[in-house]
Amino acid sequence: MSDPAVRVDTTSQVPPYEQIRAQLAALIRTGRLAEGERLPTVRQLAVDLDLAPGTVARAYRALEAAELIRTRRGAGTRVGRIPSEPYAHDAGQLTTLARDFTSAARALGADTEDILTAVRDALDT
Repeated sequence: MSDPAVRVDTTSQVPPYEQIRAQLAALIRTGRLAEGERLPTVRQLAVDLDLAPGTVARAYRALEAAELIRTRRGAGTRVGRIPSEPYAHDAGQLTTLARDFTSAARALGADTEDILTAVRDALDT
């Protein structure tokens, strides 16, 4: 996992482990992380994000439960097989993420049209 970066916003209402889980799940489901690609160790990602290892471990456990990653002794943690069925999103979580984004964008001085343009641009990439 060299290019796609996971970021944690400590001011968000979404817990850090859930931010990690959601971002990695999205990277896997969109193919930006390929099947078999090695992920950082729990300890390394915790250091990179300045979080407790237990926080990262919780995210990894949730990803393993969803069969998006697999951990093997000696082989590390790797991306699992990409699911073929569509993923049902959590509407409540999506609302929280949208509120966090719009609050941060407004703090930067963006108005509604700026925010909508940014979202449309992000969806097009």
